[in-house]
Amino acid sequence: MDGEILTWIFLIGGILLMLIETVVPGGVSFFLGLSGLLVGALRFFGILMEPTKAVITWLFTSIGLILLMRPLIMKYWGGESTFKLADEDYEAIDEVVDVIEPVNSMDNSGRIRYQGISWKAQTLEGKLEKGQKARIKYRDNVTWIVEPMDELEDGN
Repeated sequence: MDGEILTWIFLIGGILLMLIETVVPGGVSFFLGLSGLLVGALRFFGILMEPTKAVITWLFTSIGLILLMRPLIMKYWGGESTFKLADEDYEAIDEVVDVIEPVNSMDNSGRIRYQGISWKAQTLEGKLEKGQKARIKYRDNVTWIVEPMDELEDGN
């Protein structure tokens, strides 16, 4: 391959990779492109003429920039991030659910409907009949532990 063509590949490829960063943000393609521009400039000025050394230099420069500079750049120019508690059990506590199969304290053969899905359920004491409302207390493995709702709490 002609040395001049490889130089232009590094220069144009570097610019394209840096432009891709505007479409696919994350900092990786920008540093790949910056490394390509650096290697292209070194080849243009006759400092790095051997193709194998140019590719190896591009590889190591890219990895170095990504590992060293990306965390710094992302700290100051990173995208927006939000935090949401991802504990579904915590969010389910005290939710009101419908009993779709009788629930008792002896076994977990009863079922409730929570978030549109049928789940195994059990009470700590007593029995809940089909059609009653229940309140989730906690989850034991895949079984929701529920308690009956008082009519006064229900608002009826």
